[in-house]
Amino acid sequence: MTAHNALIVDLPPDLTNVNGVAGLGHVLAPGEIDVSHGTILYLEDVTVSFDGFRALNKLTLSIDAGELRCVIGPNGAGKTTMMDVITGKTRPDDGRVFLGQTFDLTRMSEPVIARTGIGRKFQKPTVFENHPVWENLELAMKTEKRWFASLRARLDRQAQARIGETLELIRLQHQATRLAGELSHGQKQRLEIGMLLMQQPALLLLDEPAAGMTDHETMELAELLNKLRGSCSMMVVEHDMEFVAALAGDSGKVTVMAEGSVLAEGALDDVKRDDAVIESYLGR
Repeated sequence: MTAHNALIVDLPPDLTNVNGVAGLGHVLAPGEIDVSHGTILYLEDVTVSFDGFRALNKLTLSIDAGELRCVIGPNGAGKTTMMDVITGKTRPDDGRVFLGQTFDLTRMSEPVIARTGIGRKFQKPTVFENHPVWENLELAMKTEKRWFASLRARLDRQAQARIGETLELIRLQHQATRLAGELSHGQKQRLEIGMLLMQQPALLLLDEPAAGMTDHETMELAELLNKLRGSCSMMVVEHDMEFVAALAGDSGKVTVMAEGSVLAEGALDDVKRDDAVIESYLGR
C-alpha cells in the first residue's frame, strides 16, 4: 500500500503523542506531529541487513521541519532502504526512527505511518490512468474513505477550491479533464506529487523523481518542489546533479550516503569538493 492510498482513521491510542503536550505550552491534538524542537525526522544508528549484507550501517541523520533535503550517493548506498525503513516497509535490525518527538516509526505499520503525515513517491509514477486528472486529485484527497461515506460524498466548494489550487500548483490546470494515462511522463510525475499534496503531508519522500524526464521537465519539477518549501518537509533522493543543484542552491544541505551510512553532509559545493565523496561517487 503506497502512501497516497492511505485511509483516514483515528490513530490507535498507543501511537498518539505522549501526554499530548509539546514545548512552549502548546497542547497537541491526537495524531499531531511534535516539531517543537525543530526536527521532523530523526534516524539514529539504524542498521539493516539482508542475508549478511549490511544495507544500512548505523545510519544517523535528521531533517528539520520545513526543510528540503537532497540525498545523493552511488547505487547500493542504502538510500531506498532508508526510505523503506522510514515508511515501515522494512524493519531495522537496530536503531531508532522518530517522526517529530514522539512517533516511533519502528513500532508502526505502513498504513498508520502514512496516516501520520508521511507521503512517498516512487521513481515510476502511479496514477489512475483511466480517470481524468482532476478525479485523480479527488480520489487522493484526505477524507473519509469508508464505502458508505464514499457513496454519499459530494465535492463541496472547499474541496473544489483545493483541487483547483493544486492543479495550478502542479501546472496541470489545462489538462484537468484529460485522462491521466494520456499525460507525458513528466506530467504524470507532477500529478502524483499533487495527489500526495491532497493528503496534506508533513513529510514527502521522493525517490528519483526526475528519472526519465527531459531537461525541461526536470526544471519544471525543480520549480514545483522549490515552491513547496516551507509548506512541508521533503527528502529527495536523486542522481541528476543539475536537478540537485536547482533544489539545494547555495545554502541547502545535501547528504551523501555510501555503504549504508552518511559519508558527508553540507552545502553542495562543499560536498562536491570532499575527497571521500569524489572517490566514492562523483569521480575525478
